[in-house]
Amino acid sequence: MKAWKVVGLAGLVGVAATGVVIARGERKRKSYTPEEVRGRIKTRVKEAASA
Repeated sequence: MKAWKVVGLAGLVGVAATGVVIARGERKRKSYTPEEVRGRIKTRVKEAASA
């Protein structure tokens, strides 16, 4: 029975770590201004067109 407790705890830690990674990424995305987003999109389109 002890092994199941360890597996369950490891699962909870994994879920929490995933949530932290997602929250950090979301904060980073929301910090861009609309002008920065437009600039990044235009740069990607130019790179895709030249490839």
